[in-house]
Amino acid sequence: MTLDPRLHAARPDLADARLRGRVEAARFVEGQSRRVAAGLADLRRRPEAEAPLDTQLRFGEEVLQFEAKGGWSWVQNRGDGYVGYLPSAALADPGPAPTHQVAALRTFRFARADIKSPVLDHLTLGSALVAADDHDRFLELAGGGFVYAPHAEPFGLRHRDWVATAERFLDVPYLWGGRSSLGLDCSALVQTALGLAGIAVPRDSGLQQDSDSAGAILPAGAPLHRGDLLFSPGHVAIATGPETLVHANAYHLMVAHEPLAGFRHRLAQRGEAITLVRRPHPAAQAPA
Repeated sequence: MTLDPRLHAARPDLADARLRGRVEAARFVEGQSRRVAAGLADLRRRPEAEAPLDTQLRFGEEVLQFEAKGGWSWVQNRGDGYVGYLPSAALADPGPAPTHQVAALRTFRFARADIKSPVLDHLTLGSALVAADDHDRFLELAGGGFVYAPHAEPFGLRHRDWVATAERFLDVPYLWGGRSSLGLDCSALVQTALGLAGIAVPRDSGLQQDSDSAGAILPAGAPLHRGDLLFSPGHVAIATGPETLVHANAYHLMVAHEPLAGFRHRLAQRGEAITLVRRPHPAAQAPA
């Protein structure tokens, strides 16, 4: 059986034990729980620094580690299921469950509870934190370092207006495979905005288009509402109203607002069109 390699840890020599009976492999292993300890960890297609960047994992995300070899780990993100290789140095023991998440678009992890202390790392919106102690205006993290407390909020707190969340990323550069406020692609913008609203969707735009988790499919020609997801070949955007959208795109090479008419015109020049519109489920509908 052929399974999507983006979402299933299966190679001819090694595979996830949960796939036993579904794939052939020389050896099956149980994944070991690990947590991302770097602000961002690049997940690559092969265990090489020059291999294509498929996605990024954020600080605090939990993974299953199937192999650690030559400085690289073969892992699966427990959140969205994405499989790939990242530097083993970016991983740590899972530790306690997260207590907080980064609420600022980006912030620093300081060496001490002092804004003049060395910066250990950069953290992006939504990164999971485990607070071990509270030092005045700083949270001391269980794995080391301090985060400015007003830049954090209780873990799992929902930002229900995913359009407003997406708009916080305006002018952030477009980065293929990126998944942070330093750079991200179209599907990462949607995944991040919806994720903070409590709606878990797949990582890639094609997977999002095919997933009911991204909402109900609208009939062709139906009026657009704020928060609708617009899919075209290899791309996804978020409607900000009946005639406007926001998206991370390679045309502007950043997250940008755009009239729907201009976007349709560019698609038509390539012989393409909007192929599907989904409306995330009413229980979590973005405010008007």
